[in-house]
Amino acid sequence: MAESAALPMPAYAPPADDPVLAERALVLAAQAGDARAFAGLVRLHQRRAYAVARAIVLTHEDAEDATQEGFLHAYRALDRFRPEQAFGAWLHRIVANAALDIARRRKVRDADELPETVASPRPQRDPAESLELRTRLRAGLDALSARQRSVIVLHDVEGFKHAEIGAMLGIPEGTARSDLHHARAALRRQLGELRGDL
Repeated sequence: MAESAALPMPAYAPPADDPVLAERALVLAAQAGDARAFAGLVRLHQRRAYAVARAIVLTHEDAEDATQEGFLHAYRALDRFRPEQAFGAWLHRIVANAALDIARRRKVRDADELPETVASPRPQRDPAESLELRTRLRAGLDALSARQRSVIVLHDVEGFKHAEIGAMLGIPEGTARSDLHHARAALRRQLGELRGDL
């Protein structure tokens, strides 16, 4: 009796009804070398990873670069990831570090390129930011330090908790809480000054 030809089985079969188990199955398959599984993790976390990066850097392009760098670092370090951890939190910390590195490099490069007497040009605005309030808010956020900007956007816009922000940025939870307080105060001052200029 001839054996029937076996159909190739996928390297992973994530449970459809439990997102935590589905993600863990993707992580385990990716750690075993399945590129499709890692692509699945990228699809699951791409939007949130970009939001984390965008909270730290000033431009869309830098946020895209940080997100790509973060995924690349995560892929290279995947064998060190423990699947019982939350993959998203681990990834977001890597992306946040990549974004902070880009922000630091840009700050150093901009300082080297511009003489002290020349004001820094404002970053290009997205077309959606044409409304007056959004323009003021963006200018106020741009004036904050990278860490202040990241904390306030990650908490107030993206909805991360203090502990999650601390884990992403590599700072204690209390420091994240304190940074948020100072960032909000600095933003209020910036918005007040901008209002006075109009």
